Amino acid sequence: MRLLAGPPVAEALYSELQARIAALLYTPHLRVVRVGEDPASVSYVRLKDRQAKKIGLSSQVDVFPESVSQAELLEHIAALGADPEVDGILVQSPTPPHISFNTVLQHLEPDKDVDGLTPVNTGRLWMGLPALEPCTPAGVMRLLQHYGISVAGKEVVVVGRSNLVGKPLAAMLLRSNATVTLAHSRTPDLGSVCRRAEVLVAAVGKPGLITPEMVRPGAVVVDVGINRVGQNEKGRDLLVGDVAPAVAEVASALTPVPGGVGPMTVAMLLSNTVQAAIRRRG
Repeated sequence: MRLLAGPPVAEALYSELQARIAALLYTPHLRVVRVGEDPASVSYVRLKDRQAKKIGLSSQVDVFPESVSQAELLEHIAALGADPEVDGILVQSPTPPHISFNTVLQHLEPDKDVDGLTPVNTGRLWMGLPALEPCTPAGVMRLLQHYGISVAGKEVVVVGRSNLVGKPLAAMLLRSNATVTLAHSRTPDLGSVCRRAEVLVAAVGKPGLITPEMVRPGAVVVDVGINRVGQNEKGRDLLVGDVAPAVAEVASALTPVPGGVGPMTVAMLLSNTVQAAIRRRG
């Protein structure tokens, strides 16, 4: 069984990005907006900011209290959209209940939407037009490409239909000539649908949902799930995927959790930032 580790792929992309940034006459600028003090968001934003600076990007985090009104937040996002020095804008999710994340996305400048989630970029992706693409599914595609796994002509099943992963990944797989089934919680006999897959992607957020009986022998299995299931003796989060560990005995290749798709999400975010800057500034 082949392990499809994310860090070597992310590092290769960071090297590419550093070279591209060094060749520019300006420094692309990423702006991350965080609302509140959700521990996971604080940690994730810190990681994005640190990695952006490490490869030579300019990065700034704007932090708002959880009490900020939606109107105030939208006003700030509009100002960033109008600022010629800002190349990429990311609003960290989740936002507090009184702030509609979908409304936030509709007010983001599409050409600076480095999360690739605005309605405009979503439409561009499905129409096959140049777009800033959602980071996690783009990371999945880059991972498969790095390890020489083609999806052309193959039957691919994606379990999960979120706007963040499942739906955009289906569009990317179709563009790469895969035959795609998008399965979800209402799919009857999920196991038999999954067993058809030559490439199986789990992106639901349910620990151990995919068991060995649901996997076609020799299939490539991509585990996008990151589920916190407690803490170890050092107080660190214990993370597991949507795929049960025993699937390793059936699959020909498998992404680990942690250390699989996760590192690719940040790498693709920074790739989108560089891409957005070059499209805007040349």
